[in-house]
Amino acid sequence: MRRAVEWARLRVGRGALVVALAVVAGAAIGVLLVPRAATPPREPPPAPEVTLLGRPLALDDDAGPLALERIRRFAAGEVTLRLPNGDRRRFRMGQLGVEIDKVRLAGLVRDARDPTSPLRRHWESRGRPRPLALPVPLAVKPDGVVPKLLVLKDELDRLPADARLDLEHRRLVPERVGRLLDVDRSLAALERALERGESEAALAFEERRPRRIAAELGHVEFGSVLGFFETRYDRAERYQARTYNLRLAASKLDGTVLMPGEIFDFNEVVGPRDEANGYKVAPVIAEGELVDGIGGGTCQISGTLHGAALFAGLEIVERIPHTRPSAYIKMGLDATVVYPTINLRLKNGFSFPIVLHQTVRNGIVRAEVLGPQREQTVTLIRRIDSVIPYEEQERACPDLPSGARVLGQRGVAGFKLHRYRIQRQGAHAVRERFDDVYPPTVQVIQVGTGEQSKPTRKVKDDPHPEYLADELLVMTQGPGVVDKEGEPATTETREPGPMGKGGWTKEAGMPFWEEVTKKK
Repeated sequence: MRRAVEWARLRVGRGALVVALAVVAGAAIGVLLVPRAATPPREPPPAPEVTLLGRPLALDDDAGPLALERIRRFAAGEVTLRLPNGDRRRFRMGQLGVEIDKVRLAGLVRDARDPTSPLRRHWESRGRPRPLALPVPLAVKPDGVVPKLLVLKDELDRLPADARLDLEHRRLVPERVGRLLDVDRSLAALERALERGESEAALAFEERRPRRIAAELGHVEFGSVLGFFETRYDRAERYQARTYNLRLAASKLDGTVLMPGEIFDFNEVVGPRDEANGYKVAPVIAEGELVDGIGGGTCQISGTLHGAALFAGLEIVERIPHTRPSAYIKMGLDATVVYPTINLRLKNGFSFPIVLHQTVRNGIVRAEVLGPQREQTVTLIRRIDSVIPYEEQERACPDLPSGARVLGQRGVAGFKLHRYRIQRQGAHAVRERFDDVYPPTVQVIQVGTGEQSKPTRKVKDDPHPEYLADELLVMTQGPGVVDKEGEPATTETREPGPMGKGGWTKEAGMPFWEEVTKKK
């Protein structure tokens, strides 16, 4: 009986639930069927005021052709590149490879009309500033502008210059900041300027700071000569270009200050030896032969400085001898330099700053290493160990009549030698050994192949004499080594040996050029 009652109650509850759901559904349908008030359509946003190259551009059917003509007139003009010193260089835009991007121009006009375009949405997101300025669709072709920028780079790049001492006038020369033209950033700056409709752009440079600033040199002492060396140069008129190069290179390094532990880098301080840096054509040694080259004479500056550094007791970090002995300096003391591959580097091993001083005057190149006080004696011992004979070659010369013979280049024997540098301070002494090899220089005989009847250029014998070298050379500088006036001096002891006497190459069996052998 109880189960029957509970079943009846359950059925009644289900029926009530069904009725309730039906009522709710009917109410919802009734709401949906009630008519709503009509929503008025949204008005399109007003078209923006558009400008191109600073002037209004109406977005009508003529907008595209009008914009194209306006940009053509702009691109037919000049663009100015602004230099750091305020100077300006002007170029026709066509010279720089500037072209109109017509596809992009058409897209810009279309997007300016379309309220849903990214251009319009961006403009509206910024508060609809008036007017909507269209970028100028110009493309800069790298093939046109990069060569122009590289030419400017060669002209405008400059190395940083350390602060130094002007020893002639006893004054401090401040440092100079270096700069390198950044071609990529300059190209990007030009593109941005043109896109804004501007006809001027600033070139971009990378700044290079000097290592030494004037504030660091206030208490440098340079009253004593720690070491010096001298070489001579020909002051004749025909060697004017070489003399000019000597003075220019010396001026670059004169007054350089090296702090304790610092390394002097000749190529870095003196810089490139080229026409852009003021150097002239003069004889240089290339692969053992004398030829004309830019910057001839620079090696005399490096060699003279190397000699002074040896006697001052500086550490010789990097030094390479010439490919043939030089007339202006003894073997073992020279130092060849070729920018940027062959270098001379010296280290200040003292506990105090030193100053490099180099002058070129009255036929003498003089290098000095200056400091507070000289306390050590330095002796250089150089001995030739062996000789390498030179060979002789004949080369055809159309400027000489057939059969004539002229000495084009005098042969120079090669040498193997060793050097000792002994540094003494009180009872303490340090000895270093250096080994050098100078390869032989071939002797060149020019043999005439020209016609006897035709005038020929006058060709003369190589004026260089037979090369002589002392077998043993001993040189000393120190606190007690002075001349009659009490100035620092150098004592020398020589033993000529067989290589120090005239005619030794002939006695050694090497081809010897004499006047009687010039014609057959």
